[in-house]
Amino acid sequence: MTAPLPGFAGRTYLFQVDNGAAFRNSYSADGTRLRWEGLGESAGQWEDVGLHVAQVAPEIYFVSWTENSGITVSHVMDLANLTVRAFWTYEGEGGRVGELHTGTLKAEG
Repeated sequence: MTAPLPGFAGRTYLFQVDNGAAFRNSYSADGTRLRWEGLGESAGQWEDVGLHVAQVAPEIYFVSWTENSGITVSHVMDLANLTVRAFWTYEGEGGRVGELHTGTLKAEG
């Protein structure tokens, strides 16, 4: 039996983060890949990444990936309320740094 596609599969969202960052996140039709594009101060940055996905409740998904730079990103996406809890880690001067953020989603197209 094949698992149902995640609710975000084939969709594009504008992701506004509480720290002012903004991204256009476009998910593949099968929900296994993401192309994120930075907007505003991050304009011109983008990457196509493979996703790890788990549905944790109706319309709520845990999604994570690792970027080429070594940044790790984890999202809990609530598609019913169009909100995200995000955690990302990156290498800082004193070692690995983690940041917890919240954000909103706006469906495009």
